Amino acid sequence: MPDDAPPSTPQPFPDSQPFPDSQVQLALDPDVLARELAAELLGDPLDAIETAEPSAQAVAAECDLGLILLEGGQAERLQGLRIFCEHRDPRAIPLLLPLLQASCPIVRMSAVYALGRNPHPLAVEPLLRLLANDDNGYVRKAVAWSLGNYPDAPVLNPLIRSLQLDIAAVRLWAASSLADAGATGAAKADPAAAQLLLSVRIDSEAAVRSNSAWSLGRLFPDLVEPRQEEVVDVLLHTLLQDSEPGVRDEARMALEQLEQPEVLERLQTLVDEGLIS
Repeated sequence: MPDDAPPSTPQPFPDSQPFPDSQVQLALDPDVLARELAAELLGDPLDAIETAEPSAQAVAAECDLGLILLEGGQAERLQGLRIFCEHRDPRAIPLLLPLLQASCPIVRMSAVYALGRNPHPLAVEPLLRLLANDDNGYVRKAVAWSLGNYPDAPVLNPLIRSLQLDIAAVRLWAASSLADAGATGAAKADPAAAQLLLSVRIDSEAAVRSNSAWSLGRLFPDLVEPRQEEVVDVLLHTLLQDSEPGVRDEARMALEQLEQPEVLERLQTLVDEGLIS
């Protein structure tokens, strides 16, 4: 997977009427929340990030509008949050931070994504509190993604705990974010890799195993040699033994991207022996 793209794409939500009868129903039913978010934000905020580069003038104008919208009512605020899920502007930080405490989980989640796009030191502590304590899985999922943009902050252990203990959607993004949180040197890379190695072997969700394999490939250059050898062995085992083709493919791509001659030779041997195609 490319370094600048999320390693997994959320599935589209149905087009049926998504709105619940009450905020209580919204907070307690993650499926309802997901459809609500799809309707309000026209998709996952990560999908809204444009691939084409707009002009600086167009971005500035949109950010000016976003600042105004953030101070409006609920509908305007959500439109403003969408803008700052796409664009960076330090002027938005004072308006985004209070929204992490909003009672509406849609607003909290969108503010988390916006602060992933606009990282700021003042956001670290409240984001970590949400990851540990928010009772809405979609909010925690957003935090797990956003913390990948805070590699110098103390996010490593919280992400490891999420990969160990949280629901599948949060584990998926925690696995991905550990590639960034651990890529600041061996001291962080090693504990991140240790948990990812465990997850790629035992996690019940194929997408989490797949993202764990992807992240191990990203962390490989920062690992000491004994851990590198363990990564190669586990990825080879995953390539040969995992029950899901997508996970096997991700393990193979991770191995190929290591660009280690001995690893490429082992892969070729597996091809020659007919164990992989």
